[in-house]
Amino acid sequence: MKRVPIVLSLAITLAACSGGEEGEPASVTIITPLDGAEVTGPDVLVRLGASGVTITSADVHEPGTGHHHIFVDRDLTPLDNTIPAGVPGIIHMGRGQTEFLVEGLEPREHRLIAVIAEWTHVPLSPPAVDTVRFTVVQPPERDGS
Repeated sequence: MKRVPIVLSLAITLAACSGGEEGEPASVTIITPLDGAEVTGPDVLVRLGASGVTITSADVHEPGTGHHHIFVDRDLTPLDNTIPAGVPGIIHMGRGQTEFLVEGLEPREHRLIAVIAEWTHVPLSPPAVDTVRFTVVQPPERDGS
């Protein structure tokens, strides 16, 4: 039986938990909409990117994996607790999606917060969070002629 030194074993475990190579922490980026953008609504396509973690469905129970959540015009819930389901303005992307169409946004400024959570819906530690603010504008009126 081959013995692995405890220090090496701990380093491997920590790297796996962080999701990245050589301890690279996981991160999330809101690709669209851009921060400060004006977008035509009421429906807005949100695209998310991630590094240092593999985005999977919520039923994958492996270190280094997670799935996206979007908070629409809401503050984050505590980062050491489960992200609640069934709450308006909190979108669970538990099928491993990286895009989501947020529907019915009113013409005004909005804030999106993206956070990656593990299969238990608890945000990764350290947290992978990104925030953008953007303004939804109404589509131009069509001329009836």
